[in-house]
Amino acid sequence: MLDLLITHATLPDGRTDMGVAVQGGRITEVSAGLTVPAHETVDAQGQLLTPPFCDPHFHMDATLSHGLPRVNQSGTLLEGIAVWGQLKPLLTEEALVERALAYGDWAVAKGLLAIRSHVDTSDASLLPVRAMLEAKRRMAPYLDLQLVAFPQDGVLRTPGGLDNVRRALDLGVDVVGGIPHFERTYAEGTASVKLLCELAAERGLPVDMHCDESDDPLSRHIETLAFETHRLGLQGRVNGSHLTSMHSMDNYFVSKLIPLIAESGVSAVANPLINITLQGRHDTYPKRRGMTRVPELMAAGVTVAFGHDCVMDPWYPLGSGDMLEVAHMGLLVAQMTSQAGMRQCFEAVTTNAAKVMGLSGFGIAPGCDASFVLLQARDPIEAIRLRATRLKVWRKGLLLSETAPPVPHLSLPGRTGALA
Repeated sequence: MLDLLITHATLPDGRTDMGVAVQGGRITEVSAGLTVPAHETVDAQGQLLTPPFCDPHFHMDATLSHGLPRVNQSGTLLEGIAVWGQLKPLLTEEALVERALAYGDWAVAKGLLAIRSHVDTSDASLLPVRAMLEAKRRMAPYLDLQLVAFPQDGVLRTPGGLDNVRRALDLGVDVVGGIPHFERTYAEGTASVKLLCELAAERGLPVDMHCDESDDPLSRHIETLAFETHRLGLQGRVNGSHLTSMHSMDNYFVSKLIPLIAESGVSAVANPLINITLQGRHDTYPKRRGMTRVPELMAAGVTVAFGHDCVMDPWYPLGSGDMLEVAHMGLLVAQMTSQAGMRQCFEAVTTNAAKVMGLSGFGIAPGCDASFVLLQARDPIEAIRLRATRLKVWRKGLLLSETAPPVPHLSLPGRTGALA
């Protein structure tokens, strides 16, 4: 007898009336009209059953710290960095862990079961690193948390910056990070990419760099990142996050750059909510949208995912851990309103995000982990449009969260009744 059977589900690829069989935390069968004995049977009633949401770019060490020690009054990137610098001396491991756990609760309720978090290594104490490692340990039964050693102030700009990254990796951090556009000079930024990619190659680790988070079309560190990826044989293990300067590069240069990115196997993560908020601040009009060239990268075969980046921290006072909100903003900013484009935006917070993170056992197919979300929607486009309610959330066959479908009851002349 099965542990769990989901019946009458619609899958993201459009298949309907599908049954999903679960045994021992894994999917054993996916087929139309499946009816077999199970300890628990859930009738999806035609609603969308999707793999869980994944956030490939987040800052868990800063989340839910909005207003500490003060509010970012201008809402700009640079003031956010200044506020974070003022907060760092006041941080405690206990508070960092508690905020991370609280956000983990939010995430699970939204069907978000995998997060890649950049963790600031600029302070020699590595307090945020130790706190996030503890949060990762405590969340492991219900949420996959990957950690990136992130030298927020620049690995070469910070005294002992490279040693801090090495020590963070020694403690168990999963990914090598960087921020070349924040080094003192362009040459130092280029040197930092080479240095950090070599460190990753030496240790057999992935790379995920904040890269060219700028409106400056001459910020072209993604070119160096793609080159070093190819030179060091890191294909499939490197991601460039943000890449916002590409929105201002001339088309001739981009016609060379995008094929180089594709050839190197570097993936890309755009952060629609934050990119549209923080970029273009120096513009009057015309005013740039701020996000990288998502449709063009996708068309070239580059794996592109969307991240939330920030939730209620010095850089962004909003957010709730809802990756459908992220997909919705990405769809609007990239003008991806074709039928195919809207589905690609859904994939950017599910399957593509899982690819960027290198997750195994992801998907709704025999042999995959029985981790999935039942949404109050009939297809991915409707899910984005409605920011659909997460009716049920499972991880490896265990129910983690459920939410009753909201049903407004109207009292209108001639229109009384429940609103579906």
